[in-house]
Amino acid sequence: MAVQTSVHRLLEQEARALLTRLARVKPFALHETMVPAAAPSVGVLEAVERYLVEGRGELRSRVHDYLAWLHGPGRNATPEQAHRRFVYLRLRFNVVLSHFDIFADVMTQRSEHETGAWMAGLDVVAADALELGGGYFEPPPVVCYLDRGHGAAIRRARTRLPGGGLNPVAIVRVPRERVVGTGIASSLVHEVGHQGAALLDLNNSLRAALRERAAAATGDRVAWQTWERWISEIVADLWSVARVGVGSTMGLIGVVSLPRAFVLRINADDPHPVPWIRVRVSSALGAALYPDPQWQRLFNTWKSYYPLTADMAPAHREVIAALERTTPELVRLILTHRPAALKGDSILKAMRDPERLPDRLREKFRRWNGSFLRMRAARPSLVFAALGQARADGVLTPERESRLLADLLTYWALRRALDTTRQAAAPRRRLAAAATT
Repeated sequence: MAVQTSVHRLLEQEARALLTRLARVKPFALHETMVPAAAPSVGVLEAVERYLVEGRGELRSRVHDYLAWLHGPGRNATPEQAHRRFVYLRLRFNVVLSHFDIFADVMTQRSEHETGAWMAGLDVVAADALELGGGYFEPPPVVCYLDRGHGAAIRRARTRLPGGGLNPVAIVRVPRERVVGTGIASSLVHEVGHQGAALLDLNNSLRAALRERAAAATGDRVAWQTWERWISEIVADLWSVARVGVGSTMGLIGVVSLPRAFVLRINADDPHPVPWIRVRVSSALGAALYPDPQWQRLFNTWKSYYPLTADMAPAHREVIAALERTTPELVRLILTHRPAALKGDSILKAMRDPERLPDRLREKFRRWNGSFLRMRAARPSLVFAALGQARADGVLTPERESRLLADLLTYWALRRALDTTRQAAAPRRRLAAAATT
């Protein structure tokens, strides 16, 4: 009995210690030093703080229940039983902390000089790129952060977090090597496309269509089965091309320009298309959405980097040839597809924006004449599309592009912060005006 009492006392102390450490986890608004322009949107902050507060509250309640059990029914429990219950509490405590750290990685970076405001600007671009029009879905809040590596990634909203719980916002990881300059829009909007595709259930709908096409195929069946495996990445590339035009394919080339063995290697377990084919599909999607000779020129340049030489294994070369041969039909299948979420519209109708046709983008860039004041009033993703088109046409230098993008991202972040301040102040102004009448 003395051992049992000692064990219960120790476990009680440990449980109370969990409560004290839990109390040290404060809302981000109390300990982040970011300037207002660098702050995430109100929607992001509200969703994240609510999620974390609810998680801490649930854990706190479980700890109190455990303490009450120790002093009640658990008084006669064996040390093993009492300890087992405590272990589960501690595991839950670590889950709560891991969720806090996921968002802390995003929030803490906002305190970096310049970088914080750029991230807030990218939030604005991402939210704009996710908007599709047509009332097809309600977009979740989006927040961006930087990390090492050359590839971007997304933790989609409404997906399961480690240890349980649904992610309240979309978190986009942007490669630091792309900030701020060529290719950042391509990487960012590709990841946004994963979120958009999930909201519209495009991947499952297209997979069903591709399975039907593979079953009906008299030849190239393996190619169609391969397209089905790769469709999620292809749809995300489509979203990127639809929003930022040729800058998307140019950015993709920057990401997948690797040693030849990696560019032509087919990995059956990889959901990403083999890079050589991926650029082919991106170019074909661009040509179908926004016709212009530039797409073929760009793909010809890509082929010159990685020619299909005679020393390739015949079987490997045939697979690449089958994929290239079926690319035009794949593009038609995707763009003419009418998933239920689009309410009878085709993907082409939902995704194509006439304002992003190459000639219109060129005209916008000429009309802006390099004026920051003119650019900042346009939709952010449209500005990225026009700048990407200018880079492709050779009329915008990398140095000028980088300066413009840095200034624009900072401006969009500041504008959102000021708009939020005005919206918050509006009710107080109305109350003050009513009090004087």
